[in-house]
Amino acid sequence: MATLMEQKCPCCGGAVRFDTGSQKLKCPYCDTEFDIDSAPQGAPVDNTATVEQIEWNSDNNEWAAGETDGMKVYGCNSCGGEIVADETTGATSCPYCGNPVVMKGQFEGALRPNLVIPFKYDKKAAKEALKKHIATKKFVPKAFKDENHLDEIKGVYVPHWLFTCDAYAEVNFSAEKTRQWEDSDYRYTEVSEFSVFRSGNLSFDNVPVDGSTKMPDDLMESIEPFNINEAVDFNTAYLAGYLADKYDVGVEESMNRANERIRQSAIDAFEDTVDGYESVTSLGANMSVMNGNYKYALYPVWILKTNWNGKDYTFAMNGQTGKFVGDIPTDNALIKKLGLLIGAGVGAAAYGILWLLTLL
Repeated sequence: MATLMEQKCPCCGGAVRFDTGSQKLKCPYCDTEFDIDSAPQGAPVDNTATVEQIEWNSDNNEWAAGETDGMKVYGCNSCGGEIVADETTGATSCPYCGNPVVMKGQFEGALRPNLVIPFKYDKKAAKEALKKHIATKKFVPKAFKDENHLDEIKGVYVPHWLFTCDAYAEVNFSAEKTRQWEDSDYRYTEVSEFSVFRSGNLSFDNVPVDGSTKMPDDLMESIEPFNINEAVDFNTAYLAGYLADKYDVGVEESMNRANERIRQSAIDAFEDTVDGYESVTSLGANMSVMNGNYKYALYPVWILKTNWNGKDYTFAMNGQTGKFVGDIPTDNALIKKLGLLIGAGVGAAAYGILWLLTLL
């Protein structure tokens, strides 16, 4: 579910937008700027809950009374996503698949986010990042560069569950050392295997897990990291002019992914302490988690879409750091031509060596 929020200018009544440059609300009609704190905001209601089976504690809130007034739900018939927009929105499109959405009814609030990381890069910066991304790729078809145009670009706050905990981990590693020597007759290689054990306490802060099925996890994780230290307490004013996707992957479903990321991070941290070996392989880890806590936060992402030769291409940019990722087409004919040239070069070199040997 996505939310398009609209705030009114206190001077002229126009719809204001969050300005990435000043980090304030700005009216495009009269240029009035005012701080986020001065925007109307309902008081949060504490709704602490505990997931007993994994000992994760909730730190999330519910929407305050009246905070979601004037918001309507729109549904995408293509991907099944839901968008929550201001009631004055006449028509919009799904930020993920680009298809039109139709009115469904009145919005009913769910959990209210704890934190939001505001956008630092605007739409213009996202467009420029796409041009630069394409320009730096060597094997992109020239026609794609020349004919490329954006079909869709939207700023979306993607929902995330943030997991914080203390952990105790025990990890077993298999390590190898190799020694080589030779005499007048033979060359020797000796491989020695070692069993290495590491254990200890670790702390993890705000491990993110994407809470939207419509945003591919690999795409979202590829534009990490986000700097959680720049997150602020949630306020609907930050959403002005952007879409905000509401989580459709619950915290219980996200816990397995959080545990997996925490476990792998612990293994990587301990592996960094195993020095002096040519190779180190993890054999397994035991872990217990304590003082688990989770929050609900919104991360800023620009989603860009284009279509070329009947195929859709999706790009994503971290709205906080500017990190840009996305698949692009490749010119197979150019790659084949380069391969032939390299092969011809190798063949010519080999022929030159053979010719030299025959002279000798």
